[in-house]
This record gives sequence, C-alpha cells and structure tokens, in this order.
Amino acid sequence: MVSVIHALPHADVDADTLDLLTTGLSAEGRGRIESVLTLITSLYGQSELGTGESTLKHAIGMALIAVSLNLDLDTRLAALLFAVAGHLGKERPWREQVSMQFGETVARLVDGLERLNGLRLLTRPQAGTPSEVKAQTETLRKMLLAMVEDIRVVLLRLASRTQSLRYYTEHPGSRREDIAHESMEIYAPLANRLGVWQLKWELEDLSFRFIEPETYKRIARMLDEKRVEREQFIASAIVRLKAELDSAGIDAEVYGRPKHIYSIRNKMHGKDLDFAEVYDVRALRILVAEVKDCYTALGLVHHLWQPIRGEFDDYISHPKGNDYRSLHTAVLDDDGRPFEVQIRTHEMHRHAELGIAAHWRYKEAGSQSKSASRADSAYDDKIAWLRQLLSWRDEITDSAEWVQQYKRAALDDTIYVLTPQGRVIDLARGATPIDFAYRLHTDLGHRCRGARVDGQMVPLNTPLANGQRVEIISAKQGGPSRDWLNPAQGYLVTNRARQKAKQWFTAQEEAETLAQGRIFVTRELQREGQTQANIDELAQKLGFKSGDEMYLAGGRGELGMRQIQVALRGESEVAPAEPEIHTRRSKAVDTGGGILVVGVGKILTQLGRCCKPVPPDAISGFVTRGKGVSIHRVECKHFKSMSASAPERVIEATWGNAVEKVQQDGLYAVDMIVDAHDRQGLLRDISEVLSREKINVTAVKTLSRTGSARMSFTVELHGVPQLQRMLMLVREVPGVVRVWRG
Repeated sequence: MVSVIHALPHADVDADTLDLLTTGLSAEGRGRIESVLTLITSLYGQSELGTGESTLKHAIGMALIAVSLNLDLDTRLAALLFAVAGHLGKERPWREQVSMQFGETVARLVDGLERLNGLRLLTRPQAGTPSEVKAQTETLRKMLLAMVEDIRVVLLRLASRTQSLRYYTEHPGSRREDIAHESMEIYAPLANRLGVWQLKWELEDLSFRFIEPETYKRIARMLDEKRVEREQFIASAIVRLKAELDSAGIDAEVYGRPKHIYSIRNKMHGKDLDFAEVYDVRALRILVAEVKDCYTALGLVHHLWQPIRGEFDDYISHPKGNDYRSLHTAVLDDDGRPFEVQIRTHEMHRHAELGIAAHWRYKEAGSQSKSASRADSAYDDKIAWLRQLLSWRDEITDSAEWVQQYKRAALDDTIYVLTPQGRVIDLARGATPIDFAYRLHTDLGHRCRGARVDGQMVPLNTPLANGQRVEIISAKQGGPSRDWLNPAQGYLVTNRARQKAKQWFTAQEEAETLAQGRIFVTRELQREGQTQANIDELAQKLGFKSGDEMYLAGGRGELGMRQIQVALRGESEVAPAEPEIHTRRSKAVDTGGGILVVGVGKILTQLGRCCKPVPPDAISGFVTRGKGVSIHRVECKHFKSMSASAPERVIEATWGNAVEKVQQDGLYAVDMIVDAHDRQGLLRDISEVLSREKINVTAVKTLSRTGSARMSFTVELHGVPQLQRMLMLVREVPGVVRVWRG
C-alpha cells in the first residue's frame, strides 16, 4: 500500500509517516487510514489553503498532531478529511459520501470542523474599546466550544491552528502576525482550558515568535548560551536525585523539563526578574506511580537542596481550573542558583500534557474489557466536567473554591448566535428572535415584527440554536404584543426581554392615566376661568411634587374637583381636615352617597376612576388630601400601591345594607375591554348589543394592528349583574376573542 501511495502524484507520505499515522491501530484501522490517504491524495491534488500551505500536507500534519494527542481512529480520519467538503463533487452531498465510506462518526466530526472553520472571519481582531474586545473574545471562545457536540472537533481545530503556525515558521506570510494574535487570544486559552498543555505551549511559543520576534530571539539566545552549562547541571542533578529516590524505594522517572520561551517571558515581565532569576530556566520533572510517592519525593528534594520560601505550590490538593495536578517547588543548588522541580504521577502527567484528549482512549479500552462500566463512568464524568467549563469566566484564580464553583454550574444553559455584522451574542438556551432583539436594544425589541435566521424567515417564537445568524425586521414605531407575555405561546424566554415588554405596557397605562388626569384638571381650570394658572404652583398647593404627579392623581381618582377649586381660590378653610383614623373597628356611618365608611362621621366620598367600583364589588377607602375618602375595589392595583406606601390612610368601606336600592338609584362608570379579530362592522355590532341593553356609552377607544383589534368602552351601569350580562352578550359577537372588565 505504501508503494501505491508513493506512486500517486503530490503525495508526501513515506513509510515512516504512515507508521506514525497508524500508531496503536489494528490492521483494520491501518487499512482505513490507507484508504483515506488514497482518496485525499487525488482529491486535494495541488490545492492550497489561504495560508499558502498544501491542503494535503496540512491534513497530514493535523492527523499527526491527533496521533500525538493519543486520539482515536475516527479523529485521525476526520483530520485527514478536514477539507473534503470543498473538494467532493456536488452530485451527492459530501456528508452522505463520507458517512457511507468512513462511518457516521467521521462524517459528524468533519461536519463540526467545517462549521467551526466557517467562524474564521469572526476570530479576526475586533474593533472597539479594550473591554469590548475582551468581552467579545471571551464570548467567542465559549461559542467555539458550545457549537460542537463532540469536543474532538475543538481538538482538531486546535491541531489545525498549530499546524498553520508550524508552516509559518518556514514560510513567512503577510497574515502571519494576525494569525499569531488570533492564536494567542482565542486558541491558546482554549487549549489551556481543555488542559492540553502540549498544544498550549506550542501555540504560545510560536505565536510569541511572530508577535515579538526580537524578544523571542533574545530569550532563545540566552537559553542557547547557557545550554551546555544547563545540560551538565541537569545531568548531575538527575543522577543525584535518582540515587536518593532509589534508596527510598521509590520507582521514579526523572528528566529535564522542556523550556517554554513564552513562559519565561511572562515570568520575567510579571515578576520583573532578570533572566538568571527565572526558576524554570533550569528545571527537573519527577514522575512516580502513586500520589503518596509525590510527597515523599518532595521531602527528598527539599533535603537535597534548600527550598525557596513562597515558591511551593500544591496543585494536587488544590487542582487548577483545568484539573491540572502537580507539585511545584523552587530550590537553590549548591552554588545558590535557583531551579524548579515538578513532581507528579504518570496519570497526572498524561492529563497535564494531553488534557481531555488523554481520556478518549479510555472509552475504547473500557468497551473491550471487564472494567467497561467503570471506564465509561470515569469517561462520562470527565466529559461532564468539560461541558461545565463552557461557563468559564476570566482566568483570575486557580483556587479549589473556583473549581468547585464550576463543577456546580448548570450545564448547557447558553447558546451563541450572530448579528448580521458578525457580533457574537450569548442568550439563554431556548431564546427566540424577540429575546435576541431585546438583547441588542430595548427599542429594537419593542419594534420587532419579523426575523430571518440564516437568511430564512421564521416565526418569532422559533428557538434559536448555536451559530445561527439572526436578522431582525422592525417597524418604524410601535410596541410589543400582549401575546408575547403569554408563556404558552413561547415568544419570550429570557427574563430581561419579558421585563422590558412588561415595562412598556406599564408605561403605556401610565401615559393613558396621565392623559386622563390632564383632561380632568384642564376641564376644572376652564370651569374656574383660570386656564392660565401655573400648573407647578397648583400642584405644590395640592401637595404634589410636579404637575405630572398631580395629573396621575387626577387620572386615578385621587384628586377631586373640590380640591382643585380650594387650591385655585385660596379657600383653605373650606377643605375639611383629614379625619383621625382609628385602627379599632367602630360603627359604620352612611356618607350620604350610599357608601358606609367605618370610623368617621359625615365625609365626602368619590369613586376611584382607576378601577371604577360597582355594587356589590368588595371595596375599601383611602383618605385623600382634603377630598375625603376615595373608594376603590380591593383588587385595584393603584389602591394596593397606595395602601402599601401609606397603610395608615386605608379605611374600611362597604356598600351598606340597601345594596338593591343603591343599584337601582345610581349609575356607575365601568370600563370594558374587547380583543377581537379586526373586521368591517365589528364596532357597529358591539354598539348594537349595548344599545339593546339600554347601556349608555360615554367613551370609546379603538386600536387596530395586523388583523387584531382592541376596543375600550366606558359605560354606565347599575351594578355587577348588569355588567356580567353585558360581558356575556359581547363575548358572543362574531370575531370577539376575549372581553373583560377593565
């Protein structure tokens, strides 16, 4: 098979490379790798990526990195097929072809990688303030993880970026620095969060090499100048330490730790150190079998060399946020020069280098052994832990408390969608286009009338999914629909959007109350012939802070004609004093208006305009400023608000014993609200019903929008029985959806 591959043009796969690609695989697995190599060699041909690198060489490089991460056969196949979507013919969908030839798992991995590749434009440097760029970058990192169902897709994306940086070391390009910045801001933190330090260090070192070439060369030169001396020290230290470990009965592997230039730069910069003072320029690593051996080895290290105060970290008892575990200590050699020692078990080392990638092979091994259930359980726990990392915040601490906080976090509760301009927006899972609109801007949410998702029109209650591009269609003016607040219809999912819609309706109701109050006050000013009166001064005389507050009180029925007259005429002596209110029950006294008020003598009463009580509604009174008692229905929201702020002014009230006489003699204003499908003649039909019942209509307001109509009638009735009959008859009018008392 190797000779066949060599016979194909443009193939850069020799026998050694093929052996590496098939490391640890069965004969069947090796055959599948050879089949894919045969396909992609002819498929990719001489094509190149945007970086200028050969597509075939990039695919092989990705697959070799997947091998170094101990990833499974399907992942290696997906790495080789990463660009297949753009090269297969269009007579049949590429995903179907891949699935048929190499399996559904491989097709799913390639599809996920293709979707992530589609986000490449989003990862370019963003414009905006540093805080905005940082926030958008953080959201994008989360989105890259959230968009995939299989974390191997993210590992393949990291492998692809690492391969691109390796290519740039030999082939400088115009975009090399931009790619390096992007790698440092997006991909290296991703590798760190997944615990794949093997890729993290390489991504950081290569990116640093392109971003700050002079600093990189200076540190590399200093490392090279001390190389011989450092190697001699490491060799002697290993012999000395190994002898101590052997005498203590500890089977250990000791070697010099690789030097990461970007890490050295950070320590020099962050701690303001000279190169000679950086501890891990010279470093040892000890690998042992068990955790107890780690602490024994630590004691031996501190016995051989003097520990440096404050330079010991126990990441075994207190793991880092990515579950990194190890003992770190810094000591002084016999000449007083510092160096670092890391101590960990072989399992800890495997996780430190490969992170979550180290656990994929356990899944396969477990399914083929007696310990399958235990291996599967450990694997699933690790994946569950990983999925919790989707909600990480800025890396401000690696404390155990921080780790536990994320282990308690809710899973999969966030999605990430795009604006037409490519900005990433995070929303609660299940959020709709209206939630998205409110997330962008409150006014856009109010005016939202339609939405396109990935270019297609969708209903406004459609749940959004990760990676979708959403465009909002809005009206020039208008507000939300009350249907949006109905949970059963699923228009609003996020609390923010629901609260904004409720606030809009509250503001509309307040504006309507304000308008009614302004009409009331203006009418009284006209009666008194004082239309030029100063509104603010009048409001202050009546005890209000502003004219709008006075208008609201007038609209709610808390302000009466007599109060305005007294204030305008300066007849303060006419205004009755506020009665003393007793909390104890006392005999109810007839106020002269058919209403009995408990605890006071003769006093003026008025029916609240906000709720318009009608016998035999349950009522209560509220003592107003200079206008006696305002009567409200007990469920009136304005009354509840007033009683909460001034409970001492609430007073009991009833309709008295002669309710029937009250209903016969008096007429009461009542609001009726009708929701209906808009049609010609609707208002006429409702008016005919009211006319037949001899009900007087004093005010009508209608609002029609997109085939729906809302009508508000103010009518005069004798009481609740007549009200109930009216509601029943209006409900039977064709087209009426709902009718209720306002």
